[in-house]
Amino acid sequence: MNTTVITGVNGSERCPRDTRVAQLVFPVIYTVVFCIGILLNTLALWVFLHIPSSSTFIVYLKNTLVADLIMTLMLPFKILSDSHLGPWQLRAFVCRFSAVIFYETMYVGIILLGFIAFDRFLKIIRPFGKFFVQKPAFANMVSTLIWLLLFLISLPNMILSNKEATPSSVKKCASLKGPLGLKWHQVVNYICQFIFWTVFVLMLLFYVVIAKKVYSSYKKSRSKDRKHNTKLEGKVFVVVAVFFVCFAPFHFARVPYTHSQTNSKTDCRLQNQLFIAKETTLFLAAANICMDPLIYIFLCKKFTERLPCMRGRKTTGSTQENQTTQTDNITLS
Repeated sequence: MNTTVITGVNGSERCPRDTRVAQLVFPVIYTVVFCIGILLNTLALWVFLHIPSSSTFIVYLKNTLVADLIMTLMLPFKILSDSHLGPWQLRAFVCRFSAVIFYETMYVGIILLGFIAFDRFLKIIRPFGKFFVQKPAFANMVSTLIWLLLFLISLPNMILSNKEATPSSVKKCASLKGPLGLKWHQVVNYICQFIFWTVFVLMLLFYVVIAKKVYSSYKKSRSKDRKHNTKLEGKVFVVVAVFFVCFAPFHFARVPYTHSQTNSKTDCRLQNQLFIAKETTLFLAAANICMDPLIYIFLCKKFTERLPCMRGRKTTGSTQENQTTQTDNITLS
């Protein structure tokens, strides 16, 4: 009952896949992530609706929130499909549309996190600068281009999954793609890898400069409120921590997994191992929808001021902000 026989990409090979983990364990933990994600991101949406897009930082955060919300709404399709609680046609929909949209919005979020790091970097080197890249109009233009670029990259993956869907073929999404579809899938995988590692390297460089600046400010000020300064220093690394924990493992696993899906000569046992590795790391990537709200809370002062649970602490927080204005300008919007 818990073994699925998969027809190979070339239509001649058959590979039994143990579905116990994918069918029983992952749907449960994805359901937990979905419930937490929909709660946190709905609250974040309510807060951001009351905050004007007056800075590039706010624009990037709002677009990140939209990407997270779309990712969250794609999870129920995956949960129902993986747990076999829906008809086989739902699996075809997941392969052709919802999974593609999920990945599209994931990479929108990755690129936007890179621009958030870039925005914080500019706050360091030119805290009162008036560069064009520090204006909301630029952030709106960049965000629009990011959405358009990822849509154009993802659209062929939907169109080229054009083989007839059957109860057998939908068990492996690659079986719905023809030769051109498989080739494009590989190309997109390498594009996405390039996007991730480029953003990751640039983000590390940006935050090395930020960390040095924060530490330098801390040493110069020798503030009486030393504990508060230490907390601010730690906040600088929230974006890098979320980015690395959620996305790096998945990108280590994705290339060999995609190769196994598009190469009919891959050993069946290795296919199954790579499938489990991909699903496990994909869960970490999906958990990003629950982690991004930490960025809003730690780095966006306007967001925390609007949170109902933080309003009672506003007066106390104002006193601390007056004592650490320079450091706050580094880390907060």
